[in-house]
Amino acid sequence: MKRRACLGAWLAAGCAIARADPSPAERARIDRLIAAVGQRTDIRFLRNGKEYTSAQAADFLRGKFGWRIEKIGTVQDFIEQVGTRSTASGDVYKVRLADGRVVPSAHFLRQELTRLERR
Repeated sequence: MKRRACLGAWLAAGCAIARADPSPAERARIDRLIAAVGQRTDIRFLRNGKEYTSAQAADFLRGKFGWRIEKIGTVQDFIEQVGTRSTASGDVYKVRLADGRVVPSAHFLRQELTRLERR
């Protein structure tokens, strides 16, 4: 009986660890990053072979965040789990900058976060 109780406690602890939900402060950082992306009219998001406006990208990121929220504890988790690659195809998301350069979205999102937090 003790063995089952220990196993149950261990499994419950593992489930609690697997669930990450962001703190209110981290949620605010994520929301601010998504909002900033949506306001950028000088970029295009490249996802699964198609190009999207920044507003469309923000809507997509917001939706995917809601779908994966249990795996997100920090803004860095958000970038890695939501903003980096397609969960369906595995393709890396990219961003076309105003000067025509194309960079991985994770790089762009980290730079955007840095820019926001310097204000």
